[in-house]
Amino acid sequence: MLTSDFEDIDDDGPLDETLNGGWIAFLQHYFLSAWVAPAEQTNRFNARRSADGTYLFGFTSPLQQVTPGATGSWNAQFYAGPKDQKRLEEIAENLNLTVDYGFLWWIAVPLFYLLDFLHGLVGNWGLAIILLTVVVKVVLYPLSAAGYRSMANMRRVAPLMKRLQERYGSDREKLSKEMMALYKLHKVNPLGGCLPMLIQMPVWFALYRTLGTAQELYRSGFFGWITDLTAPDPYYILPIAMGAGMYAQQAISP
Repeated sequence: MLTSDFEDIDDDGPLDETLNGGWIAFLQHYFLSAWVAPAEQTNRFNARRSADGTYLFGFTSPLQQVTPGATGSWNAQFYAGPKDQKRLEEIAENLNLTVDYGFLWWIAVPLFYLLDFLHGLVGNWGLAIILLTVVVKVVLYPLSAAGYRSMANMRRVAPLMKRLQERYGSDREKLSKEMMALYKLHKVNPLGGCLPMLIQMPVWFALYRTLGTAQELYRSGFFGWITDLTAPDPYYILPIAMGAGMYAQQAISP
């Protein structure tokens, strides 16, 4: 799949590609319009900017000659609508890739299908998001627990580390050796607290990308005043609740 911004066409000139089958589309965040060429033909796709500033895109099918008295036909599909991944996959090969999850797509795609499955169970996208978050937290719990245990061990040896710093503060090499010996004696890994958290970060980034890309959430309500899960909270209740929850979590975390 080849992607191009309008700025690329302005800077690099018109787009001109020849492919077997294929499609060409204009993309918005949750919607697209696409011309889908017949899969059995070799087609020439192009995109350019006209003199009046309008961007034009389309494709040219192979030349056909129609003899006098005979008939000929040309056909193509046109789609304009939401980025419904299942529907797009049915229309043309790889058309579902217009839903761009970024380089973490290999995590984001399974998360979306799990979100869609949970929505089928509860019938509410907001509840499905909550359940998906809980599932992800449960799956990642062993990593979180390992990180918390490591931080607890670091707290336990912190007084001993302070004594070593006071004793060998002027001798960096000796201090390093003594600290490594202390870690080994108490079976403490100084990276054990942050490494499990770093391993989890791609999953949470992919989850954020999944929720920010899924058109199924567009104009979908949750409850009460939340009538669109893709729109900001008009009363800022959820951001304030989230901030309070994060403060409480930091307060009880080691």
